[in-house]
Amino acid sequence: MRIRSYNVPQSGSSPEVDVVLIGGGIMSATLGTMLKELEPNWSIALYENLHQAGQESSDPWNNAGTGHAALCELNYAPAQPDGSVNITKATNINEQYQVSLQYWSHLVNNGTLKDPNSFINSLPHMSFVWGDDHAKYLQTRYEAMAPNPLFAEMQHSEDHQEIASWAPLLIDGRTEGQRVAASRFEHGTDVDFGALTRQLIDQLADHGAEIHYGHKVTGMSRDTDGRWSLDVKDHLNGKKFTTRARFVFIGAGGGALELLQSSGIPEAKGFGGFPISGQFLRSTNPDVIEQHHAKVYGQAAVGAPPMSVPHLDTRFVDGRRSLMFGPYAGFSTNFLKTGSFLDLPKSIRPHNLGTMLNVAKDNFDLVGYLVSEITKTHRKKVDTLREFYPNAVDGEWELITAGQRVQVMKKDPVKGGVLQFGTELVSGAEGSIAALLGASPGASTAAPIMVELLRRSFPDRFTGWETKLNEMIPSLGHRLNDNPTLLAEVRKETNKALQLN
Repeated sequence: MRIRSYNVPQSGSSPEVDVVLIGGGIMSATLGTMLKELEPNWSIALYENLHQAGQESSDPWNNAGTGHAALCELNYAPAQPDGSVNITKATNINEQYQVSLQYWSHLVNNGTLKDPNSFINSLPHMSFVWGDDHAKYLQTRYEAMAPNPLFAEMQHSEDHQEIASWAPLLIDGRTEGQRVAASRFEHGTDVDFGALTRQLIDQLADHGAEIHYGHKVTGMSRDTDGRWSLDVKDHLNGKKFTTRARFVFIGAGGGALELLQSSGIPEAKGFGGFPISGQFLRSTNPDVIEQHHAKVYGQAAVGAPPMSVPHLDTRFVDGRRSLMFGPYAGFSTNFLKTGSFLDLPKSIRPHNLGTMLNVAKDNFDLVGYLVSEITKTHRKKVDTLREFYPNAVDGEWELITAGQRVQVMKKDPVKGGVLQFGTELVSGAEGSIAALLGASPGASTAAPIMVELLRRSFPDRFTGWETKLNEMIPSLGHRLNDNPTLLAEVRKETNKALQLN
């Protein structure tokens, strides 16, 4: 493992860089990699609290690795009161994921990323439901999505035998007369965002960026010259020092809110965080693991947050194939898996208290759901798994703890405050600081999010970067769903570069 750090002068004079990235996850890795190509002479420093990159939400065991493209996640295509299905969000998310795929392909082609199968693998994505109402919804979803170029390869079936050919565990042991339905995309992906993050940050280090593991940014303030002073603590020797930067990106996952608040920018006012923890069951039976080759998403329970949609997932981590089911949601006041139980209470401010109280008032069903999940025994968790995989054996599944997700609470002119399931890019009006809050589908859409950050934070330079950005992302500025020819070209190139079959 490569560990690099500044030698801070004993006199206490502050190092100064062009860009500081806070957090060693996929967001900072993506932004740093883009900036190094766009502005190779800019100095970049990255500070990560832990002793390796990609250990919190980017770690493969802390997320589902779905490569969120809205192919299987039903919450991205909600049913409407009239029975129709709105696919607007699904289409937008798929467009965003196509941008990420193109960017990763560019990095493979230019040698930044070496072996694509070390972080991305082909894997079918499926949606699976049972019962008349859910089957009717899935059929309607299929009819709404399939005519669109982005989703043209979608398959749909209610035939037990055909579904068993796609994913036998879903049908084995199921009552023959039970109505089931499945939609399938053969060309989905599984992504190890931890491996991807570490490769990108290693390359940043090789190209001159300073990588500081075991360093925590504890606060920041803006100087009179417009630059930012950041207070940093070195966990190894306990020393504290200050570094300065022209631009700061807060990509610290659950830790981003506290740092954003410490910046004092007006754009941070009103934001709060609602932490949700999670667990997965992981198979210990190699024979069972070999029988399943798909990511299969179902319908969320009543009152469940979208991030708790149940799914039975094949995973590829460190070259090994695994199978996991979940997540089982829970509640912890930690904002990071390695954080403190004081994270939530410390985040409360006068400017966000009203927002948080209004969110609490409107989300009692969510609280009830989380309590019910916390109290589930291992046997009850396996019973939930059996709704997907009827023949699941209790003793063949181990419980693992997933990452913390901090959902965004923000002001709302009507309700006073709303709980937002997604990501929120917050940037200072003067363009010297930006932060990313929230969760899914975050990692999968890192590339388009960082392009938008560049657009907002560097408006005077963005026009000059567009030619290079279009080399990185050929479809930039175009909607692929409206341009089938360009879509076909892009898919051909990304599949080739990323070795997706």
